Amino acid sequence: MKELLALSVGSIPSLKFSERVSLLENLSGVDEFRSLKPIDLAPRFHRIPKNTIWDPSILLDSAEKALNAMEKRGIQLLTPLDSSYPPQLKEIYDPPFLLFYRGVLPTWNETFLAIVGTRQPTGLGRRSAYMLAKEASQLGMVIVSGLARGIDGEAHRGALDGGGRTIAVLGHGPESVYPVSNRKLGERILQEQGAFFSEYPPGTAPLPYHFPARNRIISGLSRGVVVVEAPVGSGALITSDYALEQGRDLFIHRVGMESMQGGGTKQLGDEGAPAIENCKDILAHWGIREMQKLEADSQPTAEKTRTINLAPGQWLAEQLREELERKR
Repeated sequence: MKELLALSVGSIPSLKFSERVSLLENLSGVDEFRSLKPIDLAPRFHRIPKNTIWDPSILLDSAEKALNAMEKRGIQLLTPLDSSYPPQLKEIYDPPFLLFYRGVLPTWNETFLAIVGTRQPTGLGRRSAYMLAKEASQLGMVIVSGLARGIDGEAHRGALDGGGRTIAVLGHGPESVYPVSNRKLGERILQEQGAFFSEYPPGTAPLPYHFPARNRIISGLSRGVVVVEAPVGSGALITSDYALEQGRDLFIHRVGMESMQGGGTKQLGDEGAPAIENCKDILAHWGIREMQKLEADSQPTAEKTRTINLAPGQWLAEQLREELERKR
């Protein structure tokens, strides 16, 4: 019933995120939703929403069909009322009310790094994205990207080859992979404990305007965003704009500063985005020592053993927490 109500509330036109959350939280059940009249929303929200002509029964029927499709394809649903909903998305402007996913949910206290760029990178750009993702995953970061051709695909591959996990945020329904050329990569992401996320229900086509919107989720999930190679006008620059609006750390890869496909990357650098070559540079920006240096430190033996025995992801998360405490 919860998912059916969430899908129905998510289909009501012209409601704000907070209004959908409030309505879902306060509905007693399907019968109350079925009896709901559009005009009933005005006193609830102290305004008259636009496009108020809608039929609750039709919305419930559509939600029923979507729920059946989800069950057949192993698709799960999160709303902001769920404890597993990413807390970092609640911080951003216009978070997704519905978040569909396939695969394994990460624990949201891990460190997420987004790696994005053009669909038509140079060979060096491809290699740089792959190596950065591989190194970051070996340190325990979860790599976030959009499963597009080019830089996105290399970021996902690098994360997997580094033995880590990766999240693909899609601009279409989560039951499919677009482009088709990345289907095997998508299958591997799911097989190796990764996940697909989308705010679009199953059956939603990869329409052009969906991709800029999904970029706010890529950056919103992440502690930092790295733009590798991006021409002027690239969709990756939309992600960089979202990162800055959301208070995420924005980096550019040095390979993009001199690349024929890096006009937008260079522009970000000229505007002050720090340039990095590897994870060491990112960790330095975050004020975190490398693991190798940590092992060589002259801290008490018990403390050293405790820290080194942490899994890479736990180690990095702990270092980030300690660094944040020092800055307060």
